[in-house]
Amino acid sequence: MITDQRTRVLAEHDVSRETANLLDIYVEQLARWQNVKNLVGPATLIEVWHRHVADALQLLALAPEARTWVDLGSGAGIPGLILAISGRVRSGLKIHLIESNARKCAFLTETARLTGAPVTVHNARIETVIGSLTGADVVCARALAPLTQLLAWTEPLLKTGTVGLFPKGRDAAAELTEADREWTFARDLIPSRTDSQARIVRVTSLSRVDP
Repeated sequence: MITDQRTRVLAEHDVSRETANLLDIYVEQLARWQNVKNLVGPATLIEVWHRHVADALQLLALAPEARTWVDLGSGAGIPGLILAISGRVRSGLKIHLIESNARKCAFLTETARLTGAPVTVHNARIETVIGSLTGADVVCARALAPLTQLLAWTEPLLKTGTVGLFPKGRDAAAELTEADREWTFARDLIPSRTDSQARIVRVTSLSRVDP
């Protein structure tokens, strides 16, 4: 089953053999570290290629010119580390992984070393480092917080031209309604390639609603 998933995902995203081998290392590391630190839901490891790898890979196509990314709450490296592994052939690619948990940072650092992924791991809280990363092309976050909170964290980036890519589930519309109470932002909803009920919220500008 996992082998079939792998074959299908690699074909759908036109992944080279070399990159596929590096993604294999990521998947192996994820399974190994899962026994030490609960990085992902245990049941999702059975569908790791579809639930995690493919879900991350789809973001690359949404920002083909982006070179500097910021991934919030990186955890198991989804999507940030997977994006770095897959997009490392892009000249000048750099992905900042922000994660406050030291053990998860150890996983990110070691897996990046093994795969040669072009990342910088920040073992810190989002609000303490986000202001130093202005000028990034894209900021992303998966399964981290409601959209209103994500916009609050990423305001220093989004108001200066960074694009936000935030994968959301079936509650995306409700999160947008809630966010509209505090924020004015240009956005569009992109259907997810891995879940027919999910959407990727792309944000291209941001300001606070006037009181």
